Amino acid sequence: MSATQLAALARTSDPRTMLRRFLALDAVVTGANAVAYLAVSGPLGDLFDVDARLLLILGAFLAVYAAGVGLLASRPHPAAPPVRLVVEGNLTWAVLSLLALALWLTPSTAGAVWTVLQALTVAGFAALQHRALKARQDISS
Repeated sequence: MSATQLAALARTSDPRTMLRRFLALDAVVTGANAVAYLAVSGPLGDLFDVDARLLLILGAFLAVYAAGVGLLASRPHPAAPPVRLVVEGNLTWAVLSLLALALWLTPSTAGAVWTVLQALTVAGFAALQHRALKARQDISS
Protein backbone atom coordinates (compact mmCIF):
# COMPACT_ATOMS: atom_id res chain seq x y z
CA MET A 1 0.00 0.00 0.00
CA SER A 2 1.44 3.34 -1.01
CA ALA A 3 1.53 6.39 1.23
CA THR A 4 -1.09 7.98 -1.02
CA GLN A 5 -3.44 5.00 -0.64
CA LEU A 6 -2.88 4.99 3.11
CA ALA A 7 -3.62 8.72 3.32
CA ALA A 8 -6.77 8.30 1.23
CA LEU A 9 -7.97 5.48 3.46
CA ALA A 10 -7.28 7.53 6.59
CA ARG A 11 -8.71 10.66 4.94
CA THR A 12 -5.68 12.63 6.04
CA SER A 13 -2.07 13.01 4.99
CA ASP A 14 -0.90 13.71 8.55
CA PRO A 15 0.80 10.48 9.74
CA ARG A 16 0.03 11.18 13.40
CA THR A 17 -3.68 11.61 12.68
CA MET A 18 -3.58 8.57 10.41
CA LEU A 19 -2.13 6.44 13.20
CA ARG A 20 -4.63 7.70 15.76
CA ARG A 21 -7.55 7.02 13.39
CA PHE A 22 -6.44 3.45 12.68
CA LEU A 23 -5.98 2.83 16.40
CA ALA A 24 -9.40 4.32 17.16
CA LEU A 25 -11.08 2.23 14.46
CA ASP A 26 -9.42 -0.87 15.88
CA ALA A 27 -10.68 0.04 19.36
CA VAL A 28 -14.25 0.55 18.11
CA VAL A 29 -14.39 -2.68 16.11
CA THR A 30 -12.73 -4.68 18.90
CA GLY A 31 -15.04 -3.12 21.47
CA ALA A 32 -18.11 -3.97 19.39
CA ASN A 33 -16.88 -7.55 19.11
CA ALA A 34 -16.35 -7.65 22.88
CA VAL A 35 -19.87 -6.36 23.57
CA ALA A 36 -21.37 -8.94 21.23
CA TYR A 37 -19.42 -11.79 22.83
CA LEU A 38 -20.38 -10.62 26.32
CA ALA A 39 -24.01 -9.76 25.61
CA VAL A 40 -25.07 -12.64 23.37
CA SER A 41 -22.48 -15.35 23.96
CA GLY A 42 -25.18 -18.03 24.10
CA PRO A 43 -26.80 -17.34 20.73
CA LEU A 44 -23.42 -16.66 19.10
CA GLY A 45 -22.04 -19.85 20.61
CA ASP A 46 -24.98 -21.75 19.10
CA LEU A 47 -24.55 -20.05 15.71
CA PHE A 48 -20.78 -20.60 15.62
CA ASP A 49 -20.95 -23.99 17.36
CA VAL A 50 -18.41 -22.74 19.91
CA ASP A 51 -18.63 -22.92 23.71
CA ALA A 52 -20.38 -19.79 25.01
CA ARG A 53 -17.91 -19.66 27.95
CA LEU A 54 -15.05 -19.28 25.47
CA LEU A 55 -16.87 -16.33 23.90
CA LEU A 56 -17.39 -14.77 27.35
CA ILE A 57 -13.68 -15.10 28.14
CA LEU A 58 -12.72 -13.70 24.75
CA GLY A 59 -15.26 -10.89 25.17
CA ALA A 60 -13.78 -9.87 28.53
CA PHE A 61 -10.26 -9.93 27.08
CA LEU A 62 -11.34 -7.94 24.02
CA ALA A 63 -13.08 -5.33 26.19
CA VAL A 64 -9.86 -4.68 28.11
CA TYR A 65 -7.80 -4.70 24.91
CA ALA A 66 -10.19 -2.29 23.18
CA ALA A 67 -10.03 0.08 26.13
CA GLY A 68 -6.23 0.05 26.02
CA VAL A 69 -6.12 0.65 22.26
CA GLY A 70 -8.72 3.40 22.64
CA LEU A 71 -6.65 5.07 25.34
CA LEU A 72 -3.59 4.91 23.08
CA ALA A 73 -5.61 6.39 20.20
CA SER A 74 -6.68 9.29 22.43
CA ARG A 75 -3.08 10.40 22.95
CA PRO A 76 -2.00 13.35 20.78
CA HIS A 77 1.31 11.55 20.07
CA PRO A 78 0.95 7.79 20.63
CA ALA A 79 4.35 6.43 21.63
CA ALA A 80 5.93 3.95 19.23
CA PRO A 81 6.53 1.08 21.71
CA PRO A 82 2.85 0.70 22.72
CA VAL A 83 1.78 1.03 19.09
CA ARG A 84 4.21 -1.75 18.17
CA LEU A 85 2.71 -3.81 21.00
CA VAL A 86 -0.78 -3.30 19.50
CA VAL A 87 0.51 -4.28 16.04
CA GLU A 88 2.17 -7.40 17.47
CA GLY A 89 -0.93 -8.20 19.54
CA ASN A 90 -3.13 -7.93 16.46
CA LEU A 91 -0.83 -10.17 14.44
CA THR A 92 -0.71 -12.69 17.28
CA TRP A 93 -4.51 -12.69 17.52
CA ALA A 94 -4.84 -13.28 13.78
CA VAL A 95 -2.36 -16.17 13.77
CA LEU A 96 -3.81 -17.78 16.91
CA SER A 97 -7.33 -17.50 15.48
CA LEU A 98 -6.31 -19.39 12.36
CA LEU A 99 -4.33 -21.96 14.37
CA ALA A 100 -7.29 -22.50 16.70
CA LEU A 101 -9.50 -23.05 13.68
CA ALA A 102 -7.06 -25.53 12.15
CA LEU A 103 -6.05 -27.39 15.32
CA TRP A 104 -8.62 -27.08 18.11
CA LEU A 105 -11.98 -25.67 17.15
CA THR A 106 -14.63 -27.45 15.12
CA PRO A 107 -17.10 -24.62 14.53
CA SER A 108 -20.04 -24.47 12.21
CA THR A 109 -19.54 -23.02 8.75
CA ALA A 110 -20.66 -19.64 10.11
CA GLY A 111 -18.13 -19.94 12.94
CA ALA A 112 -15.32 -20.88 10.57
CA VAL A 113 -16.14 -18.01 8.21
CA TRP A 114 -16.38 -15.58 11.15
CA THR A 115 -13.02 -16.74 12.53
CA VAL A 116 -11.28 -16.24 9.20
CA LEU A 117 -12.93 -12.86 8.58
CA GLN A 118 -12.05 -11.50 12.00
CA ALA A 119 -8.48 -12.80 11.68
CA LEU A 120 -8.13 -11.01 8.33
CA THR A 121 -9.67 -7.83 9.77
CA VAL A 122 -7.30 -7.83 12.74
CA ALA A 123 -4.31 -8.52 10.48
CA GLY A 124 -5.48 -5.61 8.32
CA PHE A 125 -5.52 -3.31 11.35
CA ALA A 126 -1.99 -4.45 12.18
CA ALA A 127 -0.80 -3.64 8.66
CA LEU A 128 -2.47 -0.22 8.63
CA GLN A 129 -1.13 0.67 12.07
CA HIS A 130 2.37 -0.49 11.15
CA ARG A 131 2.38 1.55 7.93
CA ALA A 132 1.01 4.64 9.71
CA LEU A 133 3.64 4.31 12.45
CA LYS A 134 6.36 3.94 9.81
CA ALA A 135 5.05 7.01 7.93
CA ARG A 136 5.06 9.01 11.16
CA GLN A 137 8.62 7.95 11.92
CA ASP A 138 9.75 8.74 8.36
CA ILE A 139 8.38 12.28 8.70
CA SER A 140 10.13 12.86 12.03
CA SER A 141 13.52 11.58 10.84
